[in-house]
Amino acid sequence: MKYQIDVSKVKKIQGSIWDQIKETFAYRKGVGEPLPVFGHYGGLFKCGDETLVMHADGVGTKLLVAQALGKFDTVGIDAVAMSVNDILCVGAEPLVGLDYIALAQEDASLVEEIMRGLVEGARQSRCAIIGGETAVIPDLIHGGEKPFDLTFTVVGRIKKQILGDAIRSGDVIVGLESSGIHSNGYTLARSALDVSKWGNEMLIPTRIYCAPVLEMIDSCEIHGLAHITGGGFSKITRLNKSVGFVFDSLPDPSPIFQALYEKVRDDRQMHCTFNMGVGMAIVVPQKEAQKLIDISKRHGVSAQIIGKVVSKPGVWLKKNGREIDLST
Repeated sequence: MKYQIDVSKVKKIQGSIWDQIKETFAYRKGVGEPLPVFGHYGGLFKCGDETLVMHADGVGTKLLVAQALGKFDTVGIDAVAMSVNDILCVGAEPLVGLDYIALAQEDASLVEEIMRGLVEGARQSRCAIIGGETAVIPDLIHGGEKPFDLTFTVVGRIKKQILGDAIRSGDVIVGLESSGIHSNGYTLARSALDVSKWGNEMLIPTRIYCAPVLEMIDSCEIHGLAHITGGGFSKITRLNKSVGFVFDSLPDPSPIFQALYEKVRDDRQMHCTFNMGVGMAIVVPQKEAQKLIDISKRHGVSAQIIGKVVSKPGVWLKKNGREIDLST
């Protein structure tokens, strides 16, 4: 296998970043005053009577799959999805966003294809794209026929602040079906899969969960939400470190995850890298679970109970009679 991401090292880097940027919180008081929410799915700040959230994310090396196939009209959906899905996890609805496209050379047709995906992602999330930046930087962006990088920054409004502090032992975890690999784990996926065989499926856009999840936020008692991206299921501890999360009823993996497993042969690595068919995990009291499942299915997204919350801190996968520690 080629180079694989060490999630524990990434967490140390992120911790170092937070240690430095939290000093800047003192620069704003009143309008724009940050809230002391560290290491969650977005940065929260006050704006008048509203609490807003910002988040930025990219598509990563999924862009190399797009380049291999010469297909660039869906990765914009991924860019929007990775940011808007994250801010759902603090109880926010997307409002506006900005794109950033870095090119190796001026290429109007490539930008037009990328923009088609961005506009479709905006339509699905009801998020207005109000500007952005296009940079031509051949010294940084190179390799292949049409190399580029793509990110999206979103601003959202908190509808109901959900940070995970309400999670309790006895809650259940409802999983919303993913559309595939989504937009993380491609460093490993590209080395494990034959792109000529799996490329089209690898390019299926990240599912945008705004419609069902915003309805859930309005009508259900939700204790926590986790977008299953980089780090897989291990990162659910960012919601609440005083409890544990047990995944004992995950759906059967789709063929692309089965193909990945044939190469990786490691349950822990698979579930700490990929979403394994679950793009969003929502923690609720048992009595709310069926309501969430019904809402999700009305929006065309399959959902089921995939696990539970326990008193012992940590993250575990229970599979085939084995208990696998996913904590990092």
